[in-house]
Amino acid sequence: MNQMKSKLVIALILISNVVLAQGSRTEQWKSDLTSYHQSLEQNHIDLYHQIDRAELEKELDTIHDAIEHLSDWAIAARLMKLTRRIGDGHTAVSLANWDTHSFPIGVEKVSNQWRLVKVPTDQSKMLGASIETIDGVKISDIEQKLSHVAQYVENYYSEVVRIGSYMPIGELLHALSITKSPKKAVFGLRTIEGKELSLTLPAISKTQLEQGKYKYLNVTSEAVVKPQDADFEYLWFAPIKDKNATYIRFDSYPRFEEMVPFAEKLFMYITQNQSEQLVIDLRHNGGGDLYIGLVLANALNLVDTVNWKNGVYVLTSGVTFSAGASNAALFRQLLNATIVGTPTGSNPTGYQDMGEFVLPNSKLRITYSKRLFRLQETSTNGVVPDILAKPEWSAYAKGVDNVLEEVINKLN
Repeated sequence: MNQMKSKLVIALILISNVVLAQGSRTEQWKSDLTSYHQSLEQNHIDLYHQIDRAELEKELDTIHDAIEHLSDWAIAARLMKLTRRIGDGHTAVSLANWDTHSFPIGVEKVSNQWRLVKVPTDQSKMLGASIETIDGVKISDIEQKLSHVAQYVENYYSEVVRIGSYMPIGELLHALSITKSPKKAVFGLRTIEGKELSLTLPAISKTQLEQGKYKYLNVTSEAVVKPQDADFEYLWFAPIKDKNATYIRFDSYPRFEEMVPFAEKLFMYITQNQSEQLVIDLRHNGGGDLYIGLVLANALNLVDTVNWKNGVYVLTSGVTFSAGASNAALFRQLLNATIVGTPTGSNPTGYQDMGEFVLPNSKLRITYSKRLFRLQETSTNGVVPDILAKPEWSAYAKGVDNVLEEVINKLN
């Protein structure tokens, strides 16, 4: 009898602990939702520029009332969906602080097909394959579901980029009812040769991802070779073979005190080599400090050998975002540059300059816009190129950068 009472007491304690934990979790999320709303109202330059206050509060109440029935990831997904409706690319829910597990692949949309552009070395034969399904769900349905929660989106072009970056995240795919488990999934693929295959992959930790060995599908031009002594991996210049031109790869921003000597070195190189044409590649520039980009523009503007009438080209893509897009618009104005590529992922006129805060319990990082920039008189979806040039799969599959090749063919 005493033994039965002891078991009953233990069971009641366990049940009460579960209830208390659930209650604590619920209260923590409610506190985070309050913090989310209050902090955005306090810090965002114009929170209700697209969604009205009543609409935002109604959706927060809906999430609030459903907390007990939702997983943490499901709550995060709903918050991501709501944040998208605020309507600017710098106001977002970042998953950077969360312990995510991802499938060891890289995905890009090329010629309207979602392709594997990064795979584990032991799956190298799958490189370039198109994704047809994940756990039996069609890729078109996956794209649609992810499009509603993808963050740092300002137009169609950045949406496509972000969908590709979210597609490998196991917990998010599971929260959106795409996969049966957050830990593994079966990818239905079509190889470059047209064979239909299934590939089962585990979702692994960030540490495991970093330690893995991969094969990549990269595109390059034989006319441009990165110098071995480049000061930065993300910012360098080189001659363009058989052309009187200099190629400048500008993926990210150094500190101001680093950009000044780089710009001086670039000025000396162009002057000494009498380069008449410039190609500034911003296709991988996701943002930073646009004013540091103007240091580069200032140095280039001092070069007298350049054909300033029609000898400057700037390459853009959907990845080109925030300061990268702003610099593309400003280079068009200040350097009389011809923009080539696809529209940028962020808009030249809109809310930018990002601030952030962290929700106290879930530790989700929330970013928001602090400034309104007007870099064009007319508002457009992205910086619209003067010459539209898209990556083509026929070239991409061979590792050829057809967009850069198109520009090089225009040079003297």
